[in-house]
Amino acid sequence: MDIHALYTLWTDKAVDDPDLKEELLSIAGKDADISDRFYRELEFGTGGLRGVIGAGTNRMNVYTVRKATQGMANYLLKAFPNKPLSVAIGFDSRIKSDYFSREAAATLAANGIKAYIYPELIPTPMVSFAVRRLGCDAGINVTASHNPSKFNGYKAYGADGCQMTIDAADAVLAEINALDIFTDVKTKDFDAAVKAGEIATIDSDVNEAYYAEVKKQSVHPELPATSGLKVVYTPLNGAGNKPVRRILSDIGIKDVIVVPEQENPDGKFPTCPYPNPEIREALQKGLDLCDTVKPDLLLATDPDCDRVGIAVPDGQGGYALFSGNETGAMLLEYVIKERIAKGTLPKNPVAVKSLVSTALADKICAKYGVELRNTLTGFKFIGEQIGLLEANGEEERFVFGFEESYGYLAGSYVRDKDAVIGSMLICEMAAYYRSKGVSLIEARKHIYDEYGYYLNGLDNFAFEGAAGMEKMKSLMNKTRESYPKEIAGYKVTEFIDYENRYKLDIASGVKTNLDLPASDVLELGLEGANKLIVRPSGTEPKIKIYYTAVGTSFENAADIQGNIAKDFKAFFLD
Repeated sequence: MDIHALYTLWTDKAVDDPDLKEELLSIAGKDADISDRFYRELEFGTGGLRGVIGAGTNRMNVYTVRKATQGMANYLLKAFPNKPLSVAIGFDSRIKSDYFSREAAATLAANGIKAYIYPELIPTPMVSFAVRRLGCDAGINVTASHNPSKFNGYKAYGADGCQMTIDAADAVLAEINALDIFTDVKTKDFDAAVKAGEIATIDSDVNEAYYAEVKKQSVHPELPATSGLKVVYTPLNGAGNKPVRRILSDIGIKDVIVVPEQENPDGKFPTCPYPNPEIREALQKGLDLCDTVKPDLLLATDPDCDRVGIAVPDGQGGYALFSGNETGAMLLEYVIKERIAKGTLPKNPVAVKSLVSTALADKICAKYGVELRNTLTGFKFIGEQIGLLEANGEEERFVFGFEESYGYLAGSYVRDKDAVIGSMLICEMAAYYRSKGVSLIEARKHIYDEYGYYLNGLDNFAFEGAAGMEKMKSLMNKTRESYPKEIAGYKVTEFIDYENRYKLDIASGVKTNLDLPASDVLELGLEGANKLIVRPSGTEPKIKIYYTAVGTSFENAADIQGNIAKDFKAFFLD
């Protein structure tokens, strides 16, 4: 069916949400607007769905949510026959998140699958926890994480609490693709399903069990209450407000000042167009408050509270933002070193990070004798490693996992990054260093002085619409087929193609196969332990380029990184 026929069909059929009808009528005769909404379907992958809220097959709306849920229901009914099925559902503060979560529950109920739904917005990791705690067969969280307000999404989890595996996501996608969005999707009245016991509210006991598991991961539980830490916190109008404040209160940190403009849920994110703690603009209201109240630490969690960013006093009257790599490396060393000191580090400990995250982790783990596993980008792959340990009865070996995009996890109680435990451990780490007379800015310097000045940078290039998708493919193919042999004066020593699953040593010509799932990622190793990684985003129409520069100081590493980025971008965007 061509896009104009789809437009006409949707204009006639999309009546359940009045906003959709109004939007469709407003674009009548506007071919570009119609095409953008109907040129493709949102694709269900290991991250679920994500897209702009609105009308059409290429938008997040009640029909695409129901269709995805029907596909999941069909998959579950085939994969687990002859057993009662259930799914845990959560949502964040985004526009229509609560509505979409209810409609997903109603579709599951119409298929004979019990839905357990949170009664209010919650962090993404709490969905992962509920799946395991309630013995569910899958989980759904309606969120678009840290994307701008026009987006919403749908994260899908397996029975292990991890985001769906590649095989499972492909199987769900096949079921989705076999459906007609209007005639093949089952639904029923939400309130009737609740009354019939087909939809149940997730009890507060599940939340209490979650908080208990978070606190079990504390290394020095005795320190925060006596530390005198003053914290400014912003949930960026998202789901972290209650859980983060609750966990900080439980560990004894009472002096917490919340950024008032960003305290309450608001899917429009009026003070931060990009509610991402990686971006300084999102933290600006918090930084402004810091200038007034002078805290020891600023914490910022993204809308679904699975990422946390920080800023600390820089010793010169201002506040320095730490990168996800810096915080991750510092937490990794803190957890390992102090668990060794307390005799609680397990035998054969394992840490896990994504391959785009800092090589500082390799140095730290080598010093302390911890096995470090590198995974593809996406915390689901870190969760997968915990699952592999659990399958062997060895989940206690997992001590810490992180990714450069501000995601952290200690313990195996969930299988996703968790800004609640991230916030707890960051505060505990700050309390520990304070007890030693060391500030976090000084602790960061100690890391670099000992292990080397590893500077990590990131470039994002956006490509909107159908033409943008083709441009992204073209750029990746160009790099794959004709990557430069030298960048900013540094020879390329290694080329890794994660899609075709091989590593090439340039000097010897030796090609080695990779034991990782295929993923459209390219890595160029350079002289001097420098490198860059190129990959399309899994959740946004962007290509990301990650740079690692190793220098003798911050300034030297920054110069190296800047030169590598400038030279490579000239090739890449030409």
